[in-house]
Amino acid sequence: MSRSVAVVTLGCTRNEVDSEELAGRLAAEGWTLVQDAAEADVAVVNTCGFVEQAKKDSIDALLEANDLKRTGRTQKVVAVGCMAERYGEQLAAELPEADAVLGFDSYTDMSGHLRRILAGERPASHAPRDRRTLLPLAPAARHTSGPTPSLPGHQQVAAPSPGPAGDETGAPLSQVAPPSGPRVVRARLDGRPWAPLKLASGCDRRCAFCAIPMFRGAFVSRPPQDVLTEARWLAERGVREVFLVSENTTSYGKDLGDLRLVDGLLGELAAVEGIDRVRVSYLQPAEIRPDLLDAMAGTPGVAPYFDISFQHASGPLLRRMRRFGDRQSFLTLLEQVRARVPEAGIRTNVIVGFPGETEEDLAELTAFLEAARLDVVGVFGYSDEDGTEAEGYDGKLDEATVQERVGRVSALVEELTAQRAEERVGTTVEVLVEALDEDDGRLVGRAGQQGPDVDGVTYLQSADGAVPEVAVGSLVTARVVATEGVDLVAVPCEEAP
Repeated sequence: MSRSVAVVTLGCTRNEVDSEELAGRLAAEGWTLVQDAAEADVAVVNTCGFVEQAKKDSIDALLEANDLKRTGRTQKVVAVGCMAERYGEQLAAELPEADAVLGFDSYTDMSGHLRRILAGERPASHAPRDRRTLLPLAPAARHTSGPTPSLPGHQQVAAPSPGPAGDETGAPLSQVAPPSGPRVVRARLDGRPWAPLKLASGCDRRCAFCAIPMFRGAFVSRPPQDVLTEARWLAERGVREVFLVSENTTSYGKDLGDLRLVDGLLGELAAVEGIDRVRVSYLQPAEIRPDLLDAMAGTPGVAPYFDISFQHASGPLLRRMRRFGDRQSFLTLLEQVRARVPEAGIRTNVIVGFPGETEEDLAELTAFLEAARLDVVGVFGYSDEDGTEAEGYDGKLDEATVQERVGRVSALVEELTAQRAEERVGTTVEVLVEALDEDDGRLVGRAGQQGPDVDGVTYLQSADGAVPEVAVGSLVTARVVATEGVDLVAVPCEEAP
């Protein structure tokens, strides 16, 4: 009997890749994928465990899915993802509404786990551990030291364990896969003309505020051929922009013996038939090489987009965060970017209220933001994260002070990024058309300077205000004529079907 499953995704684009890989595994095992959890036998909630608000959102999603047991078809609710990996047994104890809490090591046999859960079994909840300990300390040994731990989004294959007696649901992945040659275990869960594509997992940095390395593990690059194979697969399914994601793209290749591996990979990805644009995310400022900037600037098809993780601009505070840099070094880096790509779109995130942050530190940050001319800045108030070094720091600021500073910096950022958008009026941009805005009837897309979901959008309109006759998925050259906050309004340079 066919079973149905809905995969509900929270958090970042890396989680989106993991969800689509899970969906591909389940589809290959005979499961029917549905979008609405109310229409599914099992709701699999891919949780986020990054910051406090993300955890609350994940809990809410699990509770909402559990409510469907009374009002919909749903029989079981299963928690997976970062929050499940990070908290495991604790999450299961505090949220009995979840029928199972499964960690990353369960992903390669998710079908078998779900079949057994539907048959009435309740598997042991995931026991968390520091995943950094699962791989050698030396990056070069991580691909040669024996079995690799589960790396969601890396297309790993393992033979599924058998389901309960009498359960003949689907064929195992080993039978579905072609006998030779590369393959992709992934299913698109949306019709967008862009898709995230995972370059690597994990992180070797030890930022004092961040818990990600503990539950995502040490840094592991995907082999370039695997990345290219998946890019071709995405292009065959209508994807026109691939968004390269990882915890630290600037480390790509160090465990494969070549830190410049990504430089050449960008050109190969851009040359994939059907791919019009390649976008790079999450660059660590301390690791950005001139060669990488040259490759991003000089490779046709690579978006003029630089997602640089500054986090702050006060040198002493950055050292306390276990990071490097300061206001002047960051401004020098931005000069180097703009010398190569004058029209570059640049985004970052900053943390306000870190333990020990003084008004002088905050003044360094605001001075940097005023000089940097950034397109997008995410402003986050510091909060303790379990198991991090900063959790034990002295000099904690009270919540009211943190929120006051967040409000102050956010107001400044809103003004500065709106000004930066206005600077683009009269410039030419390349817009990937993504949808028709049902509310106001305008085509909406993203310029090369705008990343997905959180960086603003570009509205396309004809010179007379009508909707251009342009298909979703088209890449349109347009001139910016107005702004709406950080959003751009543009008119196609050549209006054609």
